[in-house]
Amino acid sequence: MAATRRLYLARHAQADPDTGDLTDTGRRQADLLGARLSEFAPHTLRHGPLPRAAQTAHLVASRLEDVTPVELPEAGDYAPYLPERHELPATHADGVLDFLHRVPPDERSPDLGRRALELLTGPVEGRTELREVVITHAYLVGWLVTAALDAPPWRWVSVGAANAGLTVIRYAPHYPASVVTLNELTHLPDELRWTGFPPHLRP
Repeated sequence: MAATRRLYLARHAQADPDTGDLTDTGRRQADLLGARLSEFAPHTLRHGPLPRAAQTAHLVASRLEDVTPVELPEAGDYAPYLPERHELPATHADGVLDFLHRVPPDERSPDLGRRALELLTGPVEGRTELREVVITHAYLVGWLVTAALDAPPWRWVSVGAANAGLTVIRYAPHYPASVVTLNELTHLPDELRWTGFPPHLRP
C-alpha cells in the first residue's frame, strides 16, 4: 500500500553573505513563508545544516502546529550532479562546465544528491498522505524539480529559486510526479520578492 507525498520545498530566506545569518528581510520572509505553509498543515519539517537554512526552518516552525525542525544533511548546499561534457548540448557545454568548475570541491556531492532522491521523492508507504516541508538551497530545489520532470539530470543548473520561494511537488501512486507550483512568491510583498535570484532572470 502506498500513499501520496506532497513535498513543500523552499530555499532559505535572505542571509548576510558574511555571517550566514538571516537578515531582517530574511526573518520577515521566513515568518511569511511559515504563515503560508501553515495553510497546508504539514506533518514534518526538515532543513539543511547551514545557519541560514536552520534559522529559516525554526522561524517557519513557529507558525506551524506540532512540527519540530529536524536537520537533514541531504538538504544542504551542494552540487547534486556533475555531468560530463558528452552529456551536455554543445551550445551549453562550456557555460555549464565553467559554472560547475567554480563550485568549491567540498560543495560537490553527487552521493548526497542520490540520497536526497531516495529520501525525499516518490509516494510513501502506508495509507496516509505525507505533507513534508524541506527548507534547503537553490541547487537542491533545482535537482528535485529536474528529477520530477524526468529532465536530463544536468538541467538542475538552469532551475532558479528565490529566497523563501515555494515549490510544491506531488508524488501520487501510479502517476508521474507533478510539479504543482515552482518558486511561488505570493506570500511575500513586492519588496521581499526575488532576493537571491539572478537579476537578469527577475520578471
